[in-house]
Amino acid sequence: MWTRSFTLYFGARTISLLGDAMMPVASALAIGRIYGIAGVGYVLALWTASAVLVMLFGGVVADRIGARRLMIGADAVRVVTQGVVAIAFLDGAPPYPLLLVTAFVSGMAAGMFEPGVNGMVPLVAGDPQRANATLKIAEAVTHLAGPALAGVLISAAGPVVVYTVDAATFLVSGVCLLLLRVAVPRTEPSDVLSDLRRGWEEFTAMNWMWSVILVWVFWGVLVIGPYVPLSSQVIGAEYGWVMMALGLGTVLGGLVAIRLRPRRPLAAGAVALSGYAAVPLTVALGLPLPLLMGGHLLGGCALAFWSVMWSTSVQTQVAPDVVNRVNAYQVAGSVAGMAAGQALAGPVTALVEPRTFMLGSALVTVGVVAALLAIKPVRQLGREPREAADRSIPVVAGVAP
Repeated sequence: MWTRSFTLYFGARTISLLGDAMMPVASALAIGRIYGIAGVGYVLALWTASAVLVMLFGGVVADRIGARRLMIGADAVRVVTQGVVAIAFLDGAPPYPLLLVTAFVSGMAAGMFEPGVNGMVPLVAGDPQRANATLKIAEAVTHLAGPALAGVLISAAGPVVVYTVDAATFLVSGVCLLLLRVAVPRTEPSDVLSDLRRGWEEFTAMNWMWSVILVWVFWGVLVIGPYVPLSSQVIGAEYGWVMMALGLGTVLGGLVAIRLRPRRPLAAGAVALSGYAAVPLTVALGLPLPLLMGGHLLGGCALAFWSVMWSTSVQTQVAPDVVNRVNAYQVAGSVAGMAAGQALAGPVTALVEPRTFMLGSALVTVGVVAALLAIKPVRQLGREPREAADRSIPVVAGVAP
């Protein structure tokens, strides 16, 4: 698996994920000291909103010029935005409008980067499932290391250094992608609306895909979205240990996904996903720390295995010339549900006690698994790649056809 192409992509993706993981903690500690919790919240919310806003267009552009080129451009933009923030902190307190503008531009870059992430994997790896599992392990490690690194750098060296390091991660990612050469599909000239419509038609034509996203929106609103704000409040000081267990579970799930190759990947992933019910359930029951960590270890493993099965299915079942557009639709749907759940977490606590809501989240998880297994196209989807007779002729990026 460790060819030159996959090694470069793995390096780019891992270092980019590290930069993404550093950003929330860097913002919370550096911006929070000056502008408070509300100031941090507005910056992060603007970043997320701008990412979702451009994600669909990112899929169109990625299919037109190739995901690699678009991802390089997105990394270049984030080098500039994070570098500008680092320079602004030299004076101690950067203007708040500047922080909002850079968050908006950085979020747009992230939204342009994301649609190509899944589409690149089949181009750089002969075994997409194994590659996805390896990338999932790297993602879990960066989610553990990124916040810790940001916290240490803020404490030891200050905001200037942490934002400089954050900018450097995107620079390294861009260089790795620049050195990468992949085949990209040839596309016919068309307008943006036609491209969006084609992506939507492909998305809705695959019953298994839109069915999963529809279920996933509800899961994002009622489970994943509210989890972080509510569980951090319930668990309190031991929250860091619990998150570490969740990350270790994600690593374990990635390792399992490297070895296990079910004939029905989404069905197997849905069955495994039932283990995630242990995450909100252990929080709702107020169990001791070892049991909390055990539940999150199981939940992290379950979610990682499902994620690998899902990513591999998308990459192998969607035609290469539209995969980035289709991926943009499914990511946007998933993120929208999570964002709504995050926004509702605060108002919900005025109506329902957090532990009671978390108990409901556990029941919703069981219902989500049942719904996924009840959908015939999801249950019967095989692992064989879709044969597309109309696939475009590939050309090598940077080389004239």
